[in-house]
Amino acid sequence: MTQNSVLPSRQATDAVLLGRVWNPAVSGPSIVTIRGDDVIDITHCDAPTVRDVCEMRAPIDYVKRATGPSLMSVSELMHNSIESNRDSNRPWLIAPNVLQAIRAAGVTFVKSMLERVIEEQARGDHAEADSVRKNIQSVIGEDIAAVKPGSFEAERLKKVLIEKNAWSQYLEVGIGPDPEIFTKSQPMSAVGFGADIGVHSESTWNNPEPEIVLAVSSVGVCVGATLGNDVNLRDIEGRSALLLSKAKDNNASCAIGPLIRLFDEQFTMKDVCAADVSLHISGDDDFELSEVSSMSQISSTPSELINATINASHQYPDGFVLFLGTMFAPTQDRDAPGKGFTHKENDIVTVQNPMLGALRNRVRPAHQCAPWTFGCAKLMRNLASRGLFDVHGQRRTA
Repeated sequence: MTQNSVLPSRQATDAVLLGRVWNPAVSGPSIVTIRGDDVIDITHCDAPTVRDVCEMRAPIDYVKRATGPSLMSVSELMHNSIESNRDSNRPWLIAPNVLQAIRAAGVTFVKSMLERVIEEQARGDHAEADSVRKNIQSVIGEDIAAVKPGSFEAERLKKVLIEKNAWSQYLEVGIGPDPEIFTKSQPMSAVGFGADIGVHSESTWNNPEPEIVLAVSSVGVCVGATLGNDVNLRDIEGRSALLLSKAKDNNASCAIGPLIRLFDEQFTMKDVCAADVSLHISGDDDFELSEVSSMSQISSTPSELINATINASHQYPDGFVLFLGTMFAPTQDRDAPGKGFTHKENDIVTVQNPMLGALRNRVRPAHQCAPWTFGCAKLMRNLASRGLFDVHGQRRTA
């Protein structure tokens, strides 16, 4: 992929980008921004982590004025971030979030909600999905897309569907008053642009979940957005929703990137709400899938999902990133009629939006992806060794 396709369009003139690279020179992460064709290291004792930048009153002002050395050109960084190209002696992109919790909103789009109902009714058996899909659609109908979650109409529809024995736990969170907010992955466990993404080796029915991801501070202020791939195992979650953790939280199963675009006058929450997100999958078997969908179809607004995540009953002292839910549930047959879609090893998955850039990853079995070994303790020790924290873990002043 070229620099122009990975970064937001018109990046050089108006997008303020915040991200992280693995920097071999310091054996740890560095905070970066993009200026022209240069990747600028803005790691500083005033803001040793992306979490610290996001907690500022005006993160965008800090990033605009921050200074630091150029690590390499953008094109060199993008090339080296592709895992198969990587020179381990040079920097590469990693997930832009760091200490923030990784949370996700589920079944926020009608299309994906119905697919969750289908996999539940099929008990995780992809061979049954096609016939179940036809039956569910005939019972529920198309009008469900117009139902506002938690409304009087939603409650009335619930009673009708219960009478028809067609109610589901996924419909409960899809059109009910309480959205599904769950932990996708552990802080610091997400992979970034170019990394391999992991699918559990036991799964035979799975798919990508391309999403917009919000960066939210500890006081609930959304400071920017990026892209994410919430890899999902349909067969495992379909067997039981109580297996959600096994279906969602596996090694390298969460991808976020390429960088966070900070909100400013040119890029706001309104742009997120109107964004189109594209998904492209390319396989070694010459399989190609391309789809485009719109955030305008979301059932609950991003602000409503933020408020359901952080409130008087639930705090995040280091902030969080929030997956807004997938618009996609690929059903295109890959191997045989009626079998639907599932990943194969070496699939290249690209999630793209002109305002946010592109997130590209290669699919591998989770146990064959690079293991997650750099956690919070190693981060604190690394920052201390670089003079960015004192021995007690307190941020030093410049």
